[in-house]
Amino acid sequence: MDLKLINVGFGNSIAAHRIIAVVSPDSSPIKRIISEARERGHLIDATYGRRTRAVLIMDSHHVILSATHPETIATRFST
Repeated sequence: MDLKLINVGFGNSIAAHRIIAVVSPDSSPIKRIISEARERGHLIDATYGRRTRAVLIMDSHHVILSATHPETIATRFST
């Protein structure tokens, strides 16, 4: 199996095959998912203090915050 890594900003990469969804952080359900992941200790903040623009939901129930736009991350899947 070929491991493909997706850059989520600031030199951080994650395994593409582990991503379930890439979503915008603006809706109430996503904010609730972020809050619950923080409480469980499954939140990874890869924004380096910048504004969160994308939320990645992983198959391991981890939630990753990224400062990169969801559209940009989605296009990195195809390259």
